[in-house]
Amino acid sequence: MVLGGIVSVQVGSSFAKGLFSQAGPGGVVFLRLVIAALLLAVVVRPAPRHLLDRSAIAFGVCLAAMNWSFYEALDRIPLGVAVTIEFAGPLGVAVAQSRRRADFAVVALAAVGIGLLTRSNGGGLDLVGAGFALLAGGFWAVYILLSARVGARLPGRAGLAVALLVGSLVTLPVGVSSLWGGLSWGLLLGGAGVALLSSAIPYSLEMEALRRLPTGVFGVMMSLEPAMAALAGFVVLGEHLGWRQWVAIGLVVLASVAATVRTVPPAAPHPD
Repeated sequence: MVLGGIVSVQVGSSFAKGLFSQAGPGGVVFLRLVIAALLLAVVVRPAPRHLLDRSAIAFGVCLAAMNWSFYEALDRIPLGVAVTIEFAGPLGVAVAQSRRRADFAVVALAAVGIGLLTRSNGGGLDLVGAGFALLAGGFWAVYILLSARVGARLPGRAGLAVALLVGSLVTLPVGVSSLWGGLSWGLLLGGAGVALLSSAIPYSLEMEALRRLPTGVFGVMMSLEPAMAALAGFVVLGEHLGWRQWVAIGLVVLASVAATVRTVPPAAPHPD
Protein backbone atom coordinates (compact mmCIF):
# COMPACT_ATOMS: atom_id res chain seq x y z
CA MET A 1 0.00 0.00 0.00
CA VAL A 2 2.80 2.42 0.87
CA LEU A 3 4.67 1.70 -2.37
CA GLY A 4 1.52 2.02 -4.45
CA GLY A 5 0.76 5.37 -2.85
CA ILE A 6 4.29 6.63 -3.52
CA VAL A 7 4.14 5.77 -7.23
CA SER A 8 0.68 7.26 -7.64
CA VAL A 9 1.40 10.56 -5.90
CA GLN A 10 4.67 11.24 -7.76
CA VAL A 11 3.17 10.54 -11.19
CA GLY A 12 0.28 12.79 -10.18
CA SER A 13 2.70 15.54 -9.12
CA SER A 14 4.39 15.36 -12.52
CA PHE A 15 1.06 15.80 -14.28
CA ALA A 16 0.08 18.60 -11.90
CA LYS A 17 3.21 20.59 -12.74
CA GLY A 18 2.15 20.51 -16.37
CA LEU A 19 -1.09 22.28 -15.44
CA PHE A 20 0.52 25.20 -13.59
CA SER A 21 0.73 27.28 -16.77
CA GLN A 22 -3.07 27.13 -17.07
CA ALA A 23 -4.25 27.44 -13.48
CA GLY A 24 -1.25 28.15 -11.25
CA PRO A 25 -0.38 26.11 -8.15
CA GLY A 26 -3.39 27.41 -6.21
CA GLY A 27 -5.88 26.54 -8.93
CA VAL A 28 -4.44 23.06 -9.45
CA VAL A 29 -4.41 22.20 -5.75
CA PHE A 30 -8.03 23.35 -5.43
CA LEU A 31 -9.11 21.24 -8.41
CA ARG A 32 -7.21 18.29 -7.01
CA LEU A 33 -8.85 18.49 -3.60
CA VAL A 34 -12.39 19.37 -4.64
CA ILE A 35 -12.64 16.68 -7.33
CA ALA A 36 -11.15 14.05 -5.01
CA ALA A 37 -13.54 15.16 -2.27
CA LEU A 38 -16.59 14.83 -4.51
CA LEU A 39 -15.52 11.42 -5.79
CA LEU A 40 -14.80 10.03 -2.35
CA ALA A 41 -17.95 11.55 -0.85
CA VAL A 42 -20.05 9.68 -3.41
CA VAL A 43 -18.24 6.40 -2.77
CA VAL A 44 -17.87 6.61 1.01
CA ARG A 45 -20.89 8.76 1.98
CA PRO A 46 -19.63 9.68 5.47
CA ALA A 47 -22.20 9.95 8.24
CA PRO A 48 -23.23 13.50 9.23
CA ARG A 49 -21.63 13.07 12.67
CA HIS A 50 -18.27 12.42 11.02
CA LEU A 51 -18.33 15.89 9.46
CA LEU A 52 -17.90 17.40 12.94
CA ASP A 53 -14.99 15.21 14.03
CA ARG A 54 -12.22 17.57 15.17
CA SER A 55 -9.39 15.24 14.18
CA ALA A 56 -10.77 14.88 10.65
CA ILE A 57 -11.19 18.66 10.36
CA ALA A 58 -7.61 19.24 11.52
CA PHE A 59 -6.50 16.57 9.06
CA GLY A 60 -8.25 18.45 6.25
CA VAL A 61 -6.58 21.75 7.13
CA CYS A 62 -3.22 19.95 7.19
CA LEU A 63 -3.87 18.38 3.78
CA ALA A 64 -4.72 21.74 2.26
CA ALA A 65 -1.63 23.45 3.69
CA MET A 66 0.67 20.58 2.72
CA ASN A 67 -0.56 20.40 -0.87
CA TRP A 68 -0.58 24.16 -1.42
CA SER A 69 2.94 24.72 -0.05
CA PHE A 70 4.31 21.76 -2.01
CA TYR A 71 2.80 23.00 -5.29
CA GLU A 72 4.24 26.46 -4.66
CA ALA A 73 7.63 24.78 -4.24
CA LEU A 74 7.12 22.62 -7.32
CA ASP A 75 6.43 25.77 -9.35
CA ARG A 76 9.92 27.04 -8.50
CA ILE A 77 12.23 24.02 -8.18
CA PRO A 78 12.48 20.55 -9.81
CA LEU A 79 10.22 17.75 -8.58
CA GLY A 80 13.03 15.58 -7.22
CA VAL A 81 14.56 18.46 -5.27
CA ALA A 82 11.18 19.58 -3.90
CA VAL A 83 10.33 16.12 -2.59
CA THR A 84 13.85 15.66 -1.23
CA ILE A 85 13.58 18.80 0.92
CA GLU A 86 9.99 17.99 1.85
CA PHE A 87 11.10 14.61 3.14
CA ALA A 88 12.57 16.35 6.18
CA GLY A 89 9.06 16.00 7.65
CA PRO A 90 8.65 12.19 7.65
CA LEU A 91 12.35 11.79 8.41
CA GLY A 92 11.78 13.84 11.56
CA VAL A 93 8.87 11.58 12.50
CA ALA A 94 11.08 8.52 12.06
CA VAL A 95 13.78 10.00 14.32
CA ALA A 96 11.22 11.01 16.96
CA GLN A 97 9.64 7.55 16.97
CA SER A 98 12.93 5.64 17.07
CA ARG A 99 13.97 3.65 20.11
CA ARG A 100 17.02 1.71 18.79
CA ARG A 101 20.45 2.75 17.56
CA ALA A 102 20.02 0.67 14.42
CA ASP A 103 16.95 2.75 13.53
CA PHE A 104 19.06 5.89 13.63
CA ALA A 105 21.55 4.20 11.27
CA VAL A 106 18.73 3.51 8.80
CA VAL A 107 17.53 7.10 9.03
CA ALA A 108 21.11 8.34 8.61
CA LEU A 109 21.49 6.24 5.47
CA ALA A 110 18.34 7.77 4.03
CA ALA A 111 19.56 11.24 5.01
CA VAL A 112 22.83 10.71 3.14
CA GLY A 113 20.92 9.74 0.02
CA ILE A 114 18.65 12.75 0.32
CA GLY A 115 21.59 15.08 0.79
CA LEU A 116 23.38 13.60 -2.23
CA LEU A 117 20.25 13.97 -4.35
CA THR A 118 20.00 17.64 -3.35
CA ARG A 119 23.66 18.33 -4.15
CA SER A 120 23.37 16.63 -7.52
CA ASN A 121 20.85 19.16 -8.75
CA GLY A 122 23.51 21.62 -9.83
CA GLY A 123 23.07 25.36 -10.35
CA GLY A 124 21.43 27.80 -7.97
CA LEU A 125 18.47 26.71 -5.89
CA ASP A 126 15.47 29.02 -5.54
CA LEU A 127 15.35 29.81 -1.82
CA VAL A 128 11.64 30.64 -1.85
CA GLY A 129 10.90 27.31 -3.49
CA ALA A 130 13.11 25.53 -0.96
CA GLY A 131 11.30 27.32 1.85
CA PHE A 132 7.91 26.20 0.56
CA ALA A 133 9.21 22.63 0.28
CA LEU A 134 10.46 22.74 3.87
CA LEU A 135 7.08 24.11 4.99
CA ALA A 136 5.36 21.27 3.14
CA GLY A 137 7.63 18.84 4.97
CA GLY A 138 6.45 20.18 8.31
CA PHE A 139 2.83 19.66 7.32
CA TRP A 140 3.75 16.21 5.97
CA ALA A 141 4.99 15.23 9.44
CA VAL A 142 1.72 16.41 10.99
CA TYR A 143 -0.19 14.56 8.25
CA ILE A 144 1.48 11.26 9.18
CA LEU A 145 0.46 11.63 12.82
CA LEU A 146 -3.06 12.88 12.11
CA SER A 147 -3.69 10.23 9.46
CA ALA A 148 -2.99 7.47 11.97
CA ARG A 149 -5.27 9.14 14.53
CA VAL A 150 -8.14 9.73 12.10
CA GLY A 151 -7.85 6.20 10.73
CA ALA A 152 -8.24 4.83 14.26
CA ARG A 153 -11.20 7.09 15.12
CA LEU A 154 -13.35 6.85 11.99
CA PRO A 155 -14.36 3.73 10.01
CA GLY A 156 -13.16 2.98 6.50
CA ARG A 157 -12.31 6.09 4.47
CA ALA A 158 -14.80 8.35 6.22
CA GLY A 159 -12.04 10.42 7.80
CA LEU A 160 -10.32 10.95 4.46
CA ALA A 161 -13.60 11.97 2.81
CA VAL A 162 -14.20 14.56 5.51
CA ALA A 163 -10.61 15.81 5.33
CA LEU A 164 -10.80 16.32 1.56
CA LEU A 165 -14.04 18.27 1.93
CA VAL A 166 -12.43 20.49 4.56
CA GLY A 167 -9.32 20.93 2.42
CA SER A 168 -11.48 22.00 -0.52
CA LEU A 169 -13.10 24.71 1.60
CA VAL A 170 -9.72 25.91 2.89
CA THR A 171 -8.31 26.28 -0.63
CA LEU A 172 -11.51 27.74 -2.09
CA PRO A 173 -10.37 31.41 -2.07
CA VAL A 174 -7.02 30.79 -3.78
CA GLY A 175 -8.65 28.31 -6.16
CA VAL A 176 -11.38 30.68 -7.31
CA SER A 177 -8.92 33.55 -7.79
CA SER A 178 -6.58 31.34 -9.84
CA LEU A 179 -9.28 29.72 -11.99
CA TRP A 180 -11.48 32.79 -12.56
CA GLY A 181 -12.09 33.13 -16.28
CA GLY A 182 -9.73 30.31 -17.27
CA LEU A 183 -11.63 27.13 -16.45
CA SER A 184 -12.05 24.70 -19.34
CA TRP A 185 -13.12 21.09 -19.88
CA GLY A 186 -9.52 20.12 -20.61
CA LEU A 187 -8.37 21.65 -17.34
CA LEU A 188 -11.16 19.88 -15.45
CA LEU A 189 -10.14 16.57 -17.01
CA GLY A 190 -6.52 17.15 -16.08
CA GLY A 191 -7.55 18.12 -12.56
CA ALA A 192 -9.58 14.92 -12.26
CA GLY A 193 -6.53 12.85 -13.21
CA VAL A 194 -4.37 14.66 -10.68
CA ALA A 195 -7.09 14.24 -8.02
CA LEU A 196 -7.16 10.48 -8.51
CA LEU A 197 -3.39 10.00 -8.72
CA SER A 198 -2.33 12.50 -6.07
CA SER A 199 -5.18 12.43 -3.53
CA ALA A 200 -7.87 9.76 -3.69
CA ILE A 201 -5.64 6.75 -4.44
CA PRO A 202 -2.48 7.48 -2.38
CA TYR A 203 -4.26 8.91 0.67
CA SER A 204 -6.59 5.91 0.81
CA LEU A 205 -3.65 3.52 0.56
CA GLU A 206 -1.58 5.38 3.14
CA MET A 207 -4.41 5.59 5.65
CA GLU A 208 -4.94 1.83 5.39
CA ALA A 209 -1.19 1.25 5.69
CA LEU A 210 -1.00 3.38 8.83
CA ARG A 211 -3.53 1.06 10.46
CA ARG A 212 -1.01 -1.76 10.09
CA LEU A 213 2.38 -0.02 10.45
CA PRO A 214 3.90 2.06 13.27
CA THR A 215 4.18 5.71 12.25
CA GLY A 216 7.97 5.60 12.66
CA VAL A 217 8.35 2.70 10.23
CA PHE A 218 5.95 4.41 7.83
CA GLY A 219 8.08 7.56 7.98
CA VAL A 220 11.28 5.69 7.11
CA MET A 221 9.61 3.80 4.25
CA MET A 222 8.58 7.14 2.79
CA SER A 223 12.29 7.65 2.04
CA LEU A 224 11.39 6.19 -1.34
CA GLU A 225 9.59 9.44 -2.17
CA PRO A 226 12.67 11.41 -3.38
CA ALA A 227 13.79 8.50 -5.55
CA MET A 228 10.36 8.03 -7.10
CA ALA A 229 10.08 11.79 -7.62
CA ALA A 230 13.38 11.79 -9.52
CA LEU A 231 12.20 8.89 -11.68
CA ALA A 232 8.82 10.51 -12.34
CA GLY A 233 10.57 13.75 -13.24
CA PHE A 234 12.75 11.87 -15.71
CA VAL A 235 9.94 9.90 -17.36
CA VAL A 236 7.17 12.53 -17.37
CA LEU A 237 8.99 15.87 -17.25
CA GLY A 238 12.22 14.93 -19.04
CA GLU A 239 14.50 15.73 -16.09
CA HIS A 240 17.68 13.71 -16.72
CA LEU A 241 19.39 11.84 -13.92
CA GLY A 242 23.13 12.01 -13.20
CA TRP A 243 25.24 9.35 -11.57
CA ARG A 244 24.97 11.05 -8.16
CA GLN A 245 21.19 10.90 -8.39
CA TRP A 246 21.34 7.17 -9.16
CA VAL A 247 23.59 6.62 -6.14
CA ALA A 248 21.14 8.61 -4.01
CA ILE A 249 18.27 6.49 -5.28
CA GLY A 250 20.16 3.34 -4.30
CA LEU A 251 20.80 4.68 -0.79
CA VAL A 252 17.19 5.61 -0.08
CA VAL A 253 15.93 2.32 -1.51
CA LEU A 254 18.40 0.45 0.72
CA ALA A 255 17.20 2.43 3.74
CA SER A 256 13.58 1.59 2.94
CA VAL A 257 14.36 -2.11 2.54
CA ALA A 258 16.23 -2.11 5.86
CA ALA A 259 13.27 -0.43 7.56
CA THR A 260 10.86 -2.96 6.09
CA VAL A 261 12.97 -5.93 7.22
CA ARG A 262 13.14 -4.53 10.76
CA THR A 263 9.39 -3.85 10.94
CA VAL A 264 7.64 -5.23 14.00
CA PRO A 265 4.57 -7.44 13.42
CA PRO A 266 1.73 -5.23 12.12
CA ALA A 267 -1.14 -4.25 14.35
CA ALA A 268 -4.56 -5.76 13.81
CA PRO A 269 -6.61 -3.94 11.15
CA HIS A 270 -9.12 -1.42 12.41
CA PRO A 271 -12.64 -2.92 12.20
CA ASP A 272 -14.69 -1.22 9.46
